[in-house]
Amino acid sequence: MARLFGTDGIRGLANRDLTAPLALDLAMAGARVLSAQSPRERPLAVVGRDHRASGEFLSAAVVAGIAATGVDVWDVGVVPTPAVAFLTHDSDADFGVVLSASHNPMPDNGIKFFARGGLKLPDDVEDRIETALADPQPGPTGRDVGRVRTGGDPIGRYVRHVVGTVTEDLSGLRVVVDGANGAASVAGPEVLRELGADVIEIHTGPDGYNINDNCGSTHLDDLRAAVLSEGAHVGIANDGDADRCLAVDADGNVVDGDQIMAVLAIGMKQSGRLRYNTVVATVMSNLGFRLAMSANDINVVETAVGDRYVLEEMLRAGYVLGGEQSGHVLMLEHSTTGDGVLTAAHLLARMAAAGQPLAQLSAVMKRLPQVLVNVPGVDKSAVGSNAAVQTAVKAAEDRLGDAGRVLLRPSGTEPLIRVMVEAESHDEAEEIAADLAGVVQQHLSL
Repeated sequence: MARLFGTDGIRGLANRDLTAPLALDLAMAGARVLSAQSPRERPLAVVGRDHRASGEFLSAAVVAGIAATGVDVWDVGVVPTPAVAFLTHDSDADFGVVLSASHNPMPDNGIKFFARGGLKLPDDVEDRIETALADPQPGPTGRDVGRVRTGGDPIGRYVRHVVGTVTEDLSGLRVVVDGANGAASVAGPEVLRELGADVIEIHTGPDGYNINDNCGSTHLDDLRAAVLSEGAHVGIANDGDADRCLAVDADGNVVDGDQIMAVLAIGMKQSGRLRYNTVVATVMSNLGFRLAMSANDINVVETAVGDRYVLEEMLRAGYVLGGEQSGHVLMLEHSTTGDGVLTAAHLLARMAAAGQPLAQLSAVMKRLPQVLVNVPGVDKSAVGSNAAVQTAVKAAEDRLGDAGRVLLRPSGTEPLIRVMVEAESHDEAEEIAADLAGVVQQHLSL
């Protein structure tokens, strides 16, 4: 059977791939595994969701499954994914569960677990949950069943936490916030207002169906237009569950996750908070990011694609800043997972502290044109050993020299290889990527 967990939990079309019975069974399996070593007299789980209509019945199934195993549940309702991670840690819960498909379209949904402390699960723990899913056990009865509670001001606790991590006054900064009609539609603007910013909201009217619909971090046109029309200093875009943050400067130029990390890394180095003078990024981060970090004497450690792998490396070595080009930024001084609301607050704080516009701060990094081509129907296991492919890669690298980069990456879930090329011009990157994709297709076709 194919592995149920992907790179970020379990996702699929709600009520087809991800059904209420599956959610119930998965919650029971997860509860058995994640509460087995609980130090509490009664184990506790935190459950939250985004605004998707399907989240209503799926979260009900998850809550029921957890309580049926004898674990108490704090159902926090609609909150950002990083808020569930924070509340799991802050309430000393045994684990947390989020119902969200992040930036995916509304019909999709997903289930993501956090372990004690608000940390994402390593692969081996996910494997144990899958094993438990295939081996159901009878639940407790009587007084031993789990109890469910709501309330407790989860949004307020999360907002106060994020606000408490920032020391700068954001007064005088005019910012447009695109909430993606998602889970940060309340918390995102509220945090920045609490810090003193003048906030203009767009796409903060979720109705269960409009999440990520031509808005948020994957659709920036509305944000760019609003920044220009409102004369704002900066625009902030979250995705549906608010674990991502992208930005737009005052001229309407997009500032991606790599650029945000570069701005934060330099600021943290200057304030003596960049531990080991190192930032963690994935192999897909733009070469321009690496060049910018090198120019500022900051080390870069690379991981596989996925913020969970960034987090694993950060925890292993004690680093405090890392993330992805997509806008997942991890600041382990303040959070255990990617947090778009936290990232936005600290990006604006950096602008306030430096007294510089975002365009000037982000200019430390020149983003090289990047082209990605997917080559399907190939033997992805042979990409590193095929002589013709490796010869073509070497020729491309020699042509680019220090001014570009080539990466051939097998997909983790599909029979395809991703060919990524960065070069000084888009035309050159496109030409080299097309040539390499042709070689891969020719020599590795199934």
